Amino acid sequence: MSHDVSPAVERSESSARDRAEKASSPSVRLSDWLLGLLEEDEGRPAELLIRLGYDVPALQRHLETFAPVPAPPTHSIYRAAKAHSLRLRGEPSLTTDLVMLAVMTLDDGFRAALERHGVRIAKIETALRSDMMAAPTSVEEPTAEFVADPAEHSEAARILDANLNRARESLRVLDDYARFGLNDASLTGELKTLRHRLADATELLPPALLLRSRDTLGDVGTSISAAGEFQRATPQQVAAVNFKRLQESLRSLEEFGKLDNSRFAREVEQIRYAAYTLERAVLTNSVSRERLAAARLYVLLTGSQCVNTLDWTIAEAAAGGAGIFQFREKQMPDRELIALAHQVRKWTQKANAVFIVNDRPDIARLVGADGVHLGQDDLPPADARRILGPNALVGVSTHTLAQVRQAILDGADYLGVGPTFASTTKGFDQLAGLEFVRAAFAATTLPAFALGGIRPENIAEVVTAGANRIAVSAAIAEAEEPQAVARLLAEALSG
Repeated sequence: MSHDVSPAVERSESSARDRAEKASSPSVRLSDWLLGLLEEDEGRPAELLIRLGYDVPALQRHLETFAPVPAPPTHSIYRAAKAHSLRLRGEPSLTTDLVMLAVMTLDDGFRAALERHGVRIAKIETALRSDMMAAPTSVEEPTAEFVADPAEHSEAARILDANLNRARESLRVLDDYARFGLNDASLTGELKTLRHRLADATELLPPALLLRSRDTLGDVGTSISAAGEFQRATPQQVAAVNFKRLQESLRSLEEFGKLDNSRFAREVEQIRYAAYTLERAVLTNSVSRERLAAARLYVLLTGSQCVNTLDWTIAEAAAGGAGIFQFREKQMPDRELIALAHQVRKWTQKANAVFIVNDRPDIARLVGADGVHLGQDDLPPADARRILGPNALVGVSTHTLAQVRQAILDGADYLGVGPTFASTTKGFDQLAGLEFVRAAFAATTLPAFALGGIRPENIAEVVTAGANRIAVSAAIAEAEEPQAVARLLAEALSG
């Protein structure tokens, strides 16, 4: 059986053979294959593992020490990869991420060794399946039964070439904005994945035809420019403009791609849907960073847990440096809840602080709160925005890196990250701990607040783990002098 493979797969195979030769191995080993697949730090396998929270350089070092397990013939690896693709995606595609899954699972001993080093194969399979299902599926249309004459084929190829260039250029601009403007690893990874998906789709087209059809000197559009085309006010505006440019290019690629390759057109359609999701995430990140730039100390309050009155606690904590207050009342009847929430709205306005309601976007809207905070089992952010409107702040609690990624893509304005330590105000089934705090704050620059059992005596550990914002409850609610405690916490965050 012959297998049409992409240049990326070919490079990985070549790298695996080179590694085996350098090690004087009589055959290519599974570890050689996996190292070859991970060699490109912007390739699909490395990006997938990074997105799932794995330390790829550490895994590469571990692989160098693995006991040698001979790899089966290359055609067997490719056949296994296509079988995984049929099972997870419904089509027999042969991409580097699926080849990686095949390599990981072909030998029980090799798989067990990976599992011992923390690699969860089931987690990787779930991610590969969800990547395919993330965008809406399209209804397959019958393939057009006509053959364009050479002149028409050249015209279509010219359009495809021009729009591929536009799309690639826009993605590079957006990648640079996420990487250097937002300094956000998660969004940078998402955009790199989109770039590689476009590159993989492009391999379905004949490259020679595209290049031969290019006629930059004869392009009538190169001498035409619109007013304002060379004016940008902010880096965020640059990003916004390039998202529109990307989506327009992808739409043109999708339509004219149908003339040549329906599979290419379908893949571009999925990339376009992903671009819409990323546009919201990237631009929300920018706006949220500006709106919450000064917010470092976030206080969660339940009236019954405060040793002092709720209004005095809010005023004192705000004077000490708290900038956000979340009203959290789980057991109170709605009539009482609304009445008290109206009062909290007045007290937070007087303190010039942001007012968030826990769990209940309906209550938040009724009392004019600034936003709502949602747990993993609450309404999705999109539904909360339908109730509150587009300008409300929507926060999401996260306990894993996968939840961090999903909250970002869902358009959350900020994240709760934890639980860090055991809490006296809320019980947790398990603690995410400082390791999760470290990983989450490294993954994104979207405003995030470490939470769960944080007090003056342990905040140094949280700051050392990379957190620059925290959310506290008992530390303020149970304090005789909330202002003094808030000041200690705020100083620790700024120092």
